[in-house]
Amino acid sequence: MTDPLTGAAAGDLTLALDRAHVFHSWSAQGALAPFAIAGGLGSEVWDHEGRRYLDFSSQLVNVNIGHGHPAVVAAIAEQAALLATVAPGHANLARGRAAAAIVAHAPAGMSKVFFTNGGADANENAIRMARLHTGRDKVLSAYRSYHGNTGAAIVATGDWRRVPNEYARGHVHFFGPFLYRSEFWATTPEQESERALTHLRRVVEAEGPASIAAILLETVVGTGGVLVPPPGYLEGVRALADAHGILLILDEVMAGFGRTGAWFALDHTGVRPDLITFAKGVNSGYVPVGGVILSDAVARTFDDRVFPGGLTYSGHPLAMASIVAALDAMEREGVVTNAARIGVEVLGPGLADLAARHGIVGDVRGLGVFWALDLVSDRELRTPVGPAVMGRLKAELMARGLLPFLADNRLHVVPPCVVTDDEVRRALAIYDEALTVIDEELTP
Repeated sequence: MTDPLTGAAAGDLTLALDRAHVFHSWSAQGALAPFAIAGGLGSEVWDHEGRRYLDFSSQLVNVNIGHGHPAVVAAIAEQAALLATVAPGHANLARGRAAAAIVAHAPAGMSKVFFTNGGADANENAIRMARLHTGRDKVLSAYRSYHGNTGAAIVATGDWRRVPNEYARGHVHFFGPFLYRSEFWATTPEQESERALTHLRRVVEAEGPASIAAILLETVVGTGGVLVPPPGYLEGVRALADAHGILLILDEVMAGFGRTGAWFALDHTGVRPDLITFAKGVNSGYVPVGGVILSDAVARTFDDRVFPGGLTYSGHPLAMASIVAALDAMEREGVVTNAARIGVEVLGPGLADLAARHGIVGDVRGLGVFWALDLVSDRELRTPVGPAVMGRLKAELMARGLLPFLADNRLHVVPPCVVTDDEVRRALAIYDEALTVIDEELTP
């Protein structure tokens, strides 16, 4: 059904219904003023009055193939007309094709996929699989991390969102590498890697290696700051896990399917985990979906043993059709290659130039179309700017036609993987103007 309302009237109704009936995540409800999006195409969205914005948030860093890709939209419609839903216990061609398309990009020795409704329950089920496979209980994860908002996933999370939700058992946290704000007094990437691995080894020893089922890591930390692991770190974690019979779970929910300029962020290292969790970019969020890619060794655990888990919508056919179409389009159109090239040739150098010209930018880091600027009020002391500054920055960016992704004191630069050179240059000019305003306001 087409809504007859257009323009400002449609926008007013959208906000009125939202304020009256929608309860928003991670928010105090009373002061919310959400941005009403009417539509989107490629790297842009627009509001009900037709104002267009570069979507350099990719919504929640998930619209890798861009908004409104016609092949994915058509695949969902075709599948809905054929079979709109099916129980997970049945076989379905769309599900089989989706699983095959995913494992085609996974490391060798990983040939099965368990489908979930999103990234949080992907991590939830990966933790369950690790505990059942090893017969152990503890899960180690980093303080700078986010793994989702379900029972075990939120407790595995390291940031503030964990603290009011600590109802799951057996979780232990450690500090991962982050050279710009090193916990280990490191001055080089190599030092940071070595010292972070020493710290993790000591945590494993202190917790008792025989009690630890898994180490859960975001391959590249996403919401926690776009933290690319320094040389040798993931390899060292893999070796430590192997030495003690601990499983390695790599969370690729945000980093996977082109975001870092590779199909999986783990491809930059060659490390093969025991379990990979995914969601977001696998179909750009067109239909909710996630999953766990299992190593053959873990999968064999359940050949003659019931896996005690499942979801009504596991492998939902609309989601499966969207995965097949999205991955096919990404391969056919060179989307992952584009993300890698954009990062090396346009976005990375452009952000480095912004850092050179704006004192508020303390650090720039990233890969592909996955970047963050650490914003500081004092470069020498690396003092994070506060919420008021970030609020002003968001307003300046929105006023200039760019939808940003902000977290704590960071500006995350995360456009769709299909973004063009010209769109990146437009965005860089907008960032430059907005940062100039903030620089002037912070200058005594």
